[in-house]
Amino acid sequence: MDWPGGESQETQSQPGALPRFPRIWVGYLLGVATLIAEMIAASLHPELLKEPLLVPPLYLFLANFVSLVYWLVCVYEFHVVLTQAAGGAYSIKPLRAAWFHLIPVYGLYWVFKWPRELARFVNSRLPAPLMKPERTGAAIFAAFVVFLVLDRGLGMILLFWAASYLSRCLRYALAARPAGPEGQLPFS
Repeated sequence: MDWPGGESQETQSQPGALPRFPRIWVGYLLGVATLIAEMIAASLHPELLKEPLLVPPLYLFLANFVSLVYWLVCVYEFHVVLTQAAGGAYSIKPLRAAWFHLIPVYGLYWVFKWPRELARFVNSRLPAPLMKPERTGAAIFAAFVVFLVLDRGLGMILLFWAASYLSRCLRYALAARPAGPEGQLPFS
């Protein structure tokens, strides 16, 4: 039986096989598409630069919306990987991780919190710490602030740049053997 990701059931059930990671390159493309849509909107509708509270053109709104939705999909997929790697014992559930971004004030804290937890998980599986949890959370938070305040296209590119770092470190940690005693989860 084939899974939607193109892998067979035997490949996914192997204990040493890494789960499917988010495709970060799609996020970079969406960030660039958003930047292009912003430039087109600024050239066709210069009044948007003077009064940014006007309703944006549909293509600009769609570029922003699709980019944000794909970011939430990547957050979900990161947490699916973490849940599978921890045997279901990881404290943040995938759907919750994505939806907490949408809570108005709490979402600003959440973009700082979940990357810190991911960094702690990565560090718990390695003999020496690889990631600094506070810096990891701050990088995602800063990218999200750029997305919300300065420029959505640039903010999206920065978000996926930070996601590339998270993905690279998580792959490295999952390829390594857990640092804790055999059979015990290192972070529980």
